[in-house]
Amino acid sequence: MSSPEACPQPACGRGPHCRLIRTPIDTVALLAAVAEDNAGGNVLFVGTTRGVTEGVVTRGLEYEAHESLALGLLDELRAEALARFSLSGCHVVHRLGPVAVGAASIAIATSAPHRREAFAAAEWLLERIKAVVPIWKCDEGGDGSRRWSHPGDMRAVAGEGG
Repeated sequence: MSSPEACPQPACGRGPHCRLIRTPIDTVALLAAVAEDNAGGNVLFVGTTRGVTEGVVTRGLEYEAHESLALGLLDELRAEALARFSLSGCHVVHRLGPVAVGAASIAIATSAPHRREAFAAAEWLLERIKAVVPIWKCDEGGDGSRRWSHPGDMRAVAGEGG
């Protein structure tokens, strides 16, 4: 049985579909939460902490957020995805606090009558979340160094504008 913290339940006074949590993500419960009789495609994307990124060792990650703003934006993105991709169901859970190498940082579950829309929605959501939701990531390097970033910041550094 899943712990209450890991199941799709309201967090910070918001609905159960988009959550920020400080405990491991229960991916089985998340996928079950989007299951619908009319869904022929059920997709679960799980983003995990890499141990090596571009040759640099990572000890772990830490996430912080402007929680009320982040939840509001997650809810808006979810609503847009539901309409844009004709989804049957959609849930988004993002971890906050420390996340060990190999552990899930984010999980997006989508369901739709056809698989193409479910896959497209999960990818679209991930890219939009990384670009606009105020969640910051701190990489702890193998040497103990720490570097905070917001994925949206990376586009400006790379010259892609903002």
